[in-house]
Amino acid sequence: MDEVIHARGHEHVSAEHASTFEVTTDDYLTPAGDCILAIEADRAPADFDPEFVDACRDADATITVTIDADGHSESVTGRGDPDLEFTNERSVVGRTSDYVDDRTVVVGAAFAAEGFDRDLVDALAGGAEVTVTISVE
Repeated sequence: MDEVIHARGHEHVSAEHASTFEVTTDDYLTPAGDCILAIEADRAPADFDPEFVDACRDADATITVTIDADGHSESVTGRGDPDLEFTNERSVVGRTSDYVDDRTVVVGAAFAAEGFDRDLVDALAGGAEVTVTISVE
């Protein structure tokens, strides 16, 4: 089961955060937002299908987030959690930790923003169109 988000990169994408990565519906990004990979997302967790949300709330679920931009692609895998809310109307956040809030869509991710391929990050910093696919098994 998949959810797909369309967004775009921004000149301030640095992807330097060590424990999270984020895609936001906001139309701006400051240099301080070092976990943000893309802006102007057309969807947020509150928009996701209830069946998808239920599947992600299984502690045994495997959740994969794939970022595609300008011919570059990277996937990061984590797991679901019964406490995932999927109520945020602004941001999708992946975490390497077990912390859950209303923006969290995956916990225990294999890596955070700093782990994404630098060619992909360069494309994001160049303002590339972005497709984010979140898959749950």
